[in-house]
Amino acid sequence: MQLIPRLPSHVGRALLRAVQGNPFAAFGLGFVTLLVFVAVFAPQLALSDPTRQNLSARDLPPSREHWMGTDRLGRDIYSRVLYGARVSLAVGIIAQGVAVGIGVALGLAAGYLRGWVDTLVMWLVNVVWAFPYLLLVLAIQFALGNREENIFLAIGLTGWVSVARIVRGEVLSLGEREFIEAARCLGLSPARIMVRHLFPNLLPSLVVVTSLGLATAIIAEAALSFLGLGVQPPNPSWGNMILDGYTRIQFAWWQAFFPSAAIVLSVLSFNLLGDALSAPRTEV
Repeated sequence: MQLIPRLPSHVGRALLRAVQGNPFAAFGLGFVTLLVFVAVFAPQLALSDPTRQNLSARDLPPSREHWMGTDRLGRDIYSRVLYGARVSLAVGIIAQGVAVGIGVALGLAAGYLRGWVDTLVMWLVNVVWAFPYLLLVLAIQFALGNREENIFLAIGLTGWVSVARIVRGEVLSLGEREFIEAARCLGLSPARIMVRHLFPNLLPSLVVVTSLGLATAIIAEAALSFLGLGVQPPNPSWGNMILDGYTRIQFAWWQAFFPSAAIVLSVLSFNLLGDALSAPRTEV
């Protein structure tokens, strides 16, 4: 007996359908693809070592030798932007991996088991949401230690609440469907029902939530680095590059402009892609 209904579409097919006839989604997919390519091949694409200083070439505007100019220490901004993409992609993947893992587990348990489990999970969600997002990230970061990987983990540990709420809502709806009732009648355990029959039906929603969460994680890391609490110099991060350049923007605009543009385009692309992917969810 087939207990798992056929998903609206495979994730890859849903992605192709989302970008067809939608120039904004196509732009989002194209830039995300470029971001991944740049992050993977940054050493090959960079013009120089992003941490190498050359005081004789400081504050140079964009030119053929330095496509995005140089900063106050003579470091090539183009190379630093490329390596900054690695940081942003890493924080997005790690933070969303943590957030989705925790959110799916708690959301599934709350939505299917209900009762005191649901009450406890929703109480925890409300407690986490009661704290300002960045302050909670900072508190977790200080508790874990000020290391780069702990920053990514702290962002993930504060981003699971929205995933849990969405998963819980989906499970509450799916729990009343005939294929779940059939699974119960066959005597399947709650754990098997959640893993084998509920979780596959959550994948379309999780793809959307993850794409939007990646944008939030990139912004959070950039904000922490701008405050001097994220990735520490000389390692390049879009946030600490903006911190270095914003006080010099009147006479060296390129130092803050290019990392800012990278953040804006990355966040915009993930959001456009997430909005486009949400459309297939309404299909039958």
